[in-house]
Amino acid sequence: MPILYDNSESGNGHKVRLLLSLLGQSGIKWPLEVIQKDIHAGETRTPDFLALNPDGRIPLLQLDDGRCLPESNAILCYLAAGTPFLPEDRFAHAQVMAWLFWEQYSHEPTIAVARFWCHHLEMTAARKELLAERQEKGHAALKLMDTHLAGTDWLVGDGPTIADIALYSYSSVSEEGAIARDAYPSLQAWLARIEALPGFIAMDPWVPPATG
Repeated sequence: MPILYDNSESGNGHKVRLLLSLLGQSGIKWPLEVIQKDIHAGETRTPDFLALNPDGRIPLLQLDDGRCLPESNAILCYLAAGTPFLPEDRFAHAQVMAWLFWEQYSHEPTIAVARFWCHHLEMTAARKELLAERQEKGHAALKLMDTHLAGTDWLVGDGPTIADIALYSYSSVSEEGAIARDAYPSLQAWLARIEALPGFIAMDPWVPPATG
């Protein structure tokens, strides 16, 4: 059985879980085992895990023949091949890929990093300045999406694709990095459309570690 190495806090991991749930609801089943890795305890930096993914990151999909596929958006492409979530039309397919590249270059490094810093790092004066830069760029990313979505229900074509799935996860928790979404009504409506899809599963909210 394939194995998905994951972490419930990760938006990159949530992308994969969300696609699998949506596919399952549509009748495309992917039976697999999910193994949670505590990234904060170094469980993705052990020799055993590094033998599977030398980059030491999750999510990681290990197929039943032992081959391993890292990178969340590559996993989305693999799982969505032959389904409506990855268009066969050459131009639409390229549009989806463009959004996936943009998500990893301009969206995730701002919104996801701001969220991580707010939850896990001490806010020194220097880091507060860097955080403000990330938040500004995060707003720019959300504004770009909002502008695009003002004229369409979905990022590409007439239905949801892995472009929508890839960009949903961290967009939906942007406020956990102090990046509010109030000024982006088209984005908010798009989030609601995804959340109304059969099989939708939400990101797990961040829960502070217990103290005492």
